Amino acid sequence: MQKELKYCKLMDDLKEKILCGQLRSGDRLPSENELSDQYQVSRQTVRKALSILENDGFIYAEHGRGTFCSGLLRHIGNSKNIAVITTYLSDYIFPRVIGGIDSVLTKEGYSILLKNTRNSRSQEARYLEELLSKDIDGIIIEPSKSQIYCKHINLYQTLDEYKIPYVFIQGCFSQLDDKPYVLMDDCKGGYLITKYLIDTGHKNIVGVFKSDDIQGQNRHKGYVLALQEAGMSYDPDKVVWFYTEDRKVHPYESIRKMVKEKKPMDAIVCYNDQIAVKVIQALEDSGVKVPEEVSVTGYDHSHMAYRTGMHLTTIVHPQEKLGEIAAELLLDLIRNGNHLEREKNIWIEPEIVIGNSCKVRTNNL
Repeated sequence: MQKELKYCKLMDDLKEKILCGQLRSGDRLPSENELSDQYQVSRQTVRKALSILENDGFIYAEHGRGTFCSGLLRHIGNSKNIAVITTYLSDYIFPRVIGGIDSVLTKEGYSILLKNTRNSRSQEARYLEELLSKDIDGIIIEPSKSQIYCKHINLYQTLDEYKIPYVFIQGCFSQLDDKPYVLMDDCKGGYLITKYLIDTGHKNIVGVFKSDDIQGQNRHKGYVLALQEAGMSYDPDKVVWFYTEDRKVHPYESIRKMVKEKKPMDAIVCYNDQIAVKVIQALEDSGVKVPEEVSVTGYDHSHMAYRTGMHLTTIVHPQEKLGEIAAELLLDLIRNGNHLEREKNIWIEPEIVIGNSCKVRTNNL
């Protein structure tokens, strides 16, 4: 175990030096003897670490000359490979977003490398490290937990150094908000859906939002703006915040607790359709009728917006279109660099779709 930790530490240190630019393309690495002395490990341990780095494409060996950093040598810009990194692949809105990307890139002769982070920051970093060792022409990426400060910013800086263009979708890290992106105007979306509830007579509007991505923060901002505009006070006790890891349990349990404690509510603004389904289940399991007693809204207009006998009032997410726009923007970056034919920061306007999950509160109008 100790030996394994030693070769992992050596491997990770060398990889970090390559990715942060301390070791550049063509630079010669220290000899096996020098690394053995520096890290106080055996030459066998050194060889194991170097072998893995070579297999991963970070370094290459030349007989009689030594070992060298591969880096930029692997990125020649005409591989016709595009990497797509999303938080999820097979559920919710993601298949349709990826379908939109694929429809544009396939037409132009590109192949797609799909990566799924499951909204893990460490997994995102690992995938970026892997892609930096491959020959790819560009990346479309949905950042993981985009509201949290990005600790692997050096990997994006290395992409810039290697001249590998990338486009953010769905969210963007605050340190990289000057980079190309395609985003929904989530603040306006949160505002529109909340204003609709206010305009239809709702007075006690609960909000359920995701705290670790920028979409949740911005949808919450829109919720607050609509309340303020209507002269309604913001009550933090009426807002449920949840994290990626507890999304399947916390919203459900929190709404059940509110019902049990008889907290006044006549509507609930949900982070997305997926959460709206959980909230409706919590209300129904608590004996509360939707929409007769409590109205519920979603966001994204996904397949989950349609339940037996119910269609969520929700915000339209142009899933395929967003993917198409992102792919077209990336192709423009690949062909023209900084001399783009279009805006590099694209905002998609939200639209509300009225379903039957809300009821007009005539007594409150």
